Amino acid sequence: MIPVGKNTVVTLSYTLTDPDGNMLDEGNEPIVYLHGGYDGVFLPIEAALEGKTAGDSVTVKLQPNDAFGEYDFDLLQVEPVENLPQPLKVGMMIEGETEDGFEEGAVFYTITEIADGKAVLDGNHPLSGMALVFTGTVRAVRPATSLEIENRAAV
Repeated sequence: MIPVGKNTVVTLSYTLTDPDGNMLDEGNEPIVYLHGGYDGVFLPIEAALEGKTAGDSVTVKLQPNDAFGEYDFDLLQVEPVENLPQPLKVGMMIEGETEDGFEEGAVFYTITEIADGKAVLDGNHPLSGMALVFTGTVRAVRPATSLEIENRAAV
C-alpha cells in the first residue's frame, strides 16, 4: 500500500461536525486532493493524514483559524433590495464585490435578512468562527501525475 505523502493523490470519505457532534456536512461526495502543501485540505488535516494508508481514519479538531477563519463583521453589507438579483430570498448566495473593490477573485454573499427594502449580505463563509471536528477515512492513495503536480491539484 502506498502511504499518504508529498505528491500523492488522496481520496477521503469524511464527515464534519461541530464540537457537540451536530452534523454540518455528511460528506456525500469524497474529497480528492493532492497531498503535500498544495492547499487541497486544511493543514492540520493534511498533517494528520501523513503516512496513513487506505483504510486508516483520523479525527481532527479544527479551531476557526485552522479552518474557515474567525467571523469578520467587516464582511457584512446592507444593500437596497432593488440593487440585487430578483427574486431575493433569505439564505440564497449571490456573487459580488467588496466595498473597497480590492478583493481578488469572486466574493460570495449570503442573504441573511431582508427588511424595509434593504438586504443584509454576509461575506463570511457559513462555517467561519466555528470550531469543527473533521473525521475522515482514507479510501485510496496513488502517486500524482506530473500534470497534477504542475497544476498543484488532483485531476
